[in-house]
Amino acid sequence: MNKTQKKFLIGGLVVVGAVAYLIYAGIKETSVYYLTVTESASMAGSGQDFRMEGNVVPGTIKVAGNALDADFVITDAAKQVPVKYHGTLPDMFKDNIKVVVQGKYDPSGTFIAHTLLTSCPSKYEASKQGQNT
Repeated sequence: MNKTQKKFLIGGLVVVGAVAYLIYAGIKETSVYYLTVTESASMAGSGQDFRMEGNVVPGTIKVAGNALDADFVITDAAKQVPVKYHGTLPDMFKDNIKVVVQGKYDPSGTFIAHTLLTSCPSKYEASKQGQNT
């Protein structure tokens, strides 16, 4: 190998190493725990950010006048957790819908969410012939 080939080899290894590091850092940054409401009890007091899935308990949604602050309760049928969320509410957000919230518990046991996602219904009915949907 001559000097030029060694420079290209070293340069190539540096580029490959840099790309590998960026991939690793990106995956590490975006990986978040995904727990049910019951499993999330183990995260209380940890101060760690994670995702939690549950259904919105009917009648618990309280939206502030600015429409950016919402308090509600989610459940997995075994446990309930109060949630405070600040941000734009999804159009599908309503009672008894499956949601995924991301955030962490505060010292009082309320889940402070910075992300709120709703799930689309898993069952769709086919339209009847002759009817417009």
